[in-house]
Amino acid sequence: MNQPKRYLNIVSEMRDMIREQNIRPGDRIPSERELAEKLAVGRSTIREALRSLELLGLIETRRGEGTFLADPKKHRMVELLSTFILQDNKSQEDVRETMCIHETAAIQQICSSDAAKLPVWDSFLERLDAHDFKREDFVRELMVLSDNRLSLKIWFLLKQFSGNPYDGEVSPEEKNLLTNILQAIEERDAKTAIRDFKAWSSAFTKGENKEWQ
Repeated sequence: MNQPKRYLNIVSEMRDMIREQNIRPGDRIPSERELAEKLAVGRSTIREALRSLELLGLIETRRGEGTFLADPKKHRMVELLSTFILQDNKSQEDVRETMCIHETAAIQQICSSDAAKLPVWDSFLERLDAHDFKREDFVRELMVLSDNRLSLKIWFLLKQFSGNPYDGEVSPEEKNLLTNILQAIEERDAKTAIRDFKAWSSAFTKGENKEWQ
């Protein structure tokens, strides 16, 4: 089962389980281990699903207490997306294009704010030199640094249904282009940063990432 469909099944099965066990908003849901055993999937898969559901505000984790169900009305967003996404190839293309809209908007926001001058960009360049950079980490940090929590939540959810086109580590062939993107951001040159980002990300969002292998 591929990653998007596995994620959809987990969300659906968790919803059914919550209904069957009559778990109410504010009630504690089963632990990560219990969910993994009940749904017969790895704990890492459960952890990723829980993380995304928490970002969406569907569940909340209380340190030392466990994970609790939030307002069930918020589940409508997941249900709406799950009925639309992955129905056909065009739907998945739409998802990836929507991800790109949020990603380029994040770059635009960063370049027009004080975030462009943060020390984090030097850290990014150092990680690129050390060949210790995952593609997903790079894009997610852009989303976080744009300081738009709603956009981040939408992007994170879309990523789950997209097949995670940014899977894998940055290859040496990608280094120069990513370096140019980071330098353009530091210079607050949004036009150049967005142009180079689109050139880089199109290989993944269109499922053509073999050219970077």
